[in-house]
Amino acid sequence: MRIDKLLANMGYGSRKDVKKILKSGKVSVNGVTVKEGKCHVNPDVDAVEVMGEEVDYRKFIYIMMNKPPGVISATEDMRNETVIDLLRDQDMLLKPFPVGRLDKDTEGLLLLTNDGQLAHQLLSPKKDVPKTYFAVIDSPVTEEDVEAFKNGVILDDGYRTKSGELEIIKSGTYSDIELTITEGKFHQVKRMFEAVGKKVIYLKRLSMGPLALDKNLDLGEYRELTDKEFTKLTKYLDKQK
Repeated sequence: MRIDKLLANMGYGSRKDVKKILKSGKVSVNGVTVKEGKCHVNPDVDAVEVMGEEVDYRKFIYIMMNKPPGVISATEDMRNETVIDLLRDQDMLLKPFPVGRLDKDTEGLLLLTNDGQLAHQLLSPKKDVPKTYFAVIDSPVTEEDVEAFKNGVILDDGYRTKSGELEIIKSGTYSDIELTITEGKFHQVKRMFEAVGKKVIYLKRLSMGPLALDKNLDLGEYRELTDKEFTKLTKYLDKQK
């Protein structure tokens, strides 16, 4: 990798800014001053320093966010605040993007990364990665609904969903449920309940595959995945067919 690209990627400014830093003699590679941007380095092997401080280069970033309502799962939007707008400047340098989408009014677990391969695996229909949601429903949820979801319900466009695991936490005028599905159709949870004559009035994603939402994260807060979480996630994906 060219030294100017590496430094630009790590937030040392534009290519023009980086060129000035290099020309000033403030950059060294393995203890040797480097002034030319075309100099190639291996960030996994070479020690790169700027003004005596080592550059901790990394290629990927993995972020767990507790997405708040009113924010859309996109990298940019002309009218609405996006999940990217919630990130600190230093966390935006590697250009993470949301893995899949949560509806604008839906809360909960959202993974952001710039690792396209991992994102593809998580979203691939072939992987059948389960996603668990907590929801409040506007009417009693019954065992008949549990059976219907198990068999797959027909959505408004005629599509029959894969089997979903519906657990009734509380049934009444307003019902609390948890639903685990392995698909990610547009507004799927809401449309599944509409298929049985009910309406979702609150929705929160609790988990995605082996990743569970950190209960210490308030709405709008985020953190990077721990090494343990990342290892657990990659091992899980490797085991999926």
